[in-house]
Amino acid sequence: MFRLVAGTLFLISCSVMIVAQDRARISSPAAMKVEFEYKLLATNRVTTMENEMKAAASAGYRFAEVISGPTFWGGDEAMIVMVRPRDGDHKARFDYKLLATSKTSTMQKELQEAGDAGYEHRGQSVFQKRVGTEVIAILERELDVKPKLWEYKLLATKKTSTMQKEMMEAAEAGYQFVGFSTGPTLFGGSEVVTIMRRPR
Repeated sequence: MFRLVAGTLFLISCSVMIVAQDRARISSPAAMKVEFEYKLLATNRVTTMENEMKAAASAGYRFAEVISGPTFWGGDEAMIVMVRPRDGDHKARFDYKLLATSKTSTMQKELQEAGDAGYEHRGQSVFQKRVGTEVIAILERELDVKPKLWEYKLLATKKTSTMQKEMMEAAEAGYQFVGFSTGPTLFGGSEVVTIMRRPR
């Protein structure tokens, strides 16, 4: 009986040691495989952001997310995260265009011009400048691939109830929602800005 109990306890202790070793290997940074590399772009001048995005794209990075807001050292900044697989040839596959304007009517025009050139909406935010604010939109075009063309519609209003109505009217005309942001704009005050699109 004593041998049976002792043998059982020995097996249990061995099992605990194996599980503990496996957990240690899993949690060890050296054992974890890093699949992606990230690049954070941050600037308080959106005019330079497009060039930085293009430079990152030429090294194989692709846009992931955009936000804007105050940072500890940089003041109000636009921040973009780009990502690429760690393994691979890091060939450039995408080109980018950043639109920034304080007038939503201008954004509609520039957005459609970019859409006609094969760029697709990927993200947007509202950037607080030293004087006034700008709506910024990130557009992406895949290289060496025939682009799909889109017709864009930008909706801007101070009232969410009005936005609901305008979005449904656009949806009935074949438009699909792609993104929205909210914040103060130069001529509209605090507005909700929604971007929609439909195939051309």
